[in-house]
Amino acid sequence: MARDIGVNSLGFAKPPAQTRVVVAMSGGVDSSVVAAELASQGYDVIGVTLQLYDHGAALAKKGACCAGRDIHDARRVAETLNFPHYVLDYENTFREAVIEEFADAYLAGATPVPCIRCNERVKFRDLLETARDLEADCMATGHYIQRAMGAQGPELHMAADPARDQSYFLFSTTPEQLEYLRFPLGHLTSKAETRALALKHGLAVADKPDSQDICFVPGGNYAAVIEKLRPGAADPGEIVDMDGTVLGTHRGVIHYTIGQRRGLGIGGLADPLYVVRLDPDKRHVVVGPKEALSTRIVPVREINWLGDVPFDSRAEWSLGVRIRSTRLPAEAIVRPTGPTTAEIELLTPEEGVSPGQACVFYAPDGTRVFGGGWIWRGY
Repeated sequence: MARDIGVNSLGFAKPPAQTRVVVAMSGGVDSSVVAAELASQGYDVIGVTLQLYDHGAALAKKGACCAGRDIHDARRVAETLNFPHYVLDYENTFREAVIEEFADAYLAGATPVPCIRCNERVKFRDLLETARDLEADCMATGHYIQRAMGAQGPELHMAADPARDQSYFLFSTTPEQLEYLRFPLGHLTSKAETRALALKHGLAVADKPDSQDICFVPGGNYAAVIEKLRPGAADPGEIVDMDGTVLGTHRGVIHYTIGQRRGLGIGGLADPLYVVRLDPDKRHVVVGPKEALSTRIVPVREINWLGDVPFDSRAEWSLGVRIRSTRLPAEAIVRPTGPTTAEIELLTPEEGVSPGQACVFYAPDGTRVFGGGWIWRGY
């Protein structure tokens, strides 16, 4: 009679040594700890790091992921823990799937979130297929989010540490991808725990700072990147009020964001003005009073739904929604207008809602992520 070995920590009914897991390694402390923990538990670990752009130009840049220094750090972790590590050149894929859309969206007056597209189109699509090609049972990442088994299969839940939760950036993870993915850090309650584990495993990256910037936007200077990608994009134009009255000139729509107040160069007015809309076709930056930023109705498209029944099987859903990664979910009514489109009614109006941002859905009284979509035009 065969002995029942039970289910291992990754959910497979076999010993860790017979369970192959590809770990997506950015070179930071989070993914390094994932690899170290799994290797120490006896799993058959393979580390994979993606080269997403010309890292030769990025060697001197700090505060961003996936640069040359980070590839070196990931390789060193693998050598320390004695598991194989591969660097894959995804430069063309990344440029086509993420950077080009980022530039076009920005030029169209949107506020894109390229980290979501990178997870969706590169890490959880192409890299995940590479993991399957390597005959891995699953792929693990250092994201702070939780995967839990529900009645209908795996569910996505917010991280245990609200300050580290990355569910906003992972809403487009599909049910099929969720079957294959694992997130070993999601249960940790602080970054200090992660760094303590790195020290326990003797990792040189234990005190490495977290990345702050979008990896291909050094110093957060979006406009400089857009000008490089799209020469002539920073054409000057007019700053107008909501009635179309010209109040001044600007040095290019790409230098402005919805909700911006400072740096407009139109002082001397009785009340402060904010950027309420960008009109790239007319090269107009439209400004107005703060109350003009208030938005209650938000149209959303390209919805990825993670509920147990079809999205459009109900006339409306009462959910929490998050339109910025830094805010807690707020009460809303989500009304499907099709299988992948919806109108969101915010019960408390939000300021500075911009096309190009994500709108992520959550259980109204829990941690479960129900997917989300993309805001495609503002009112």
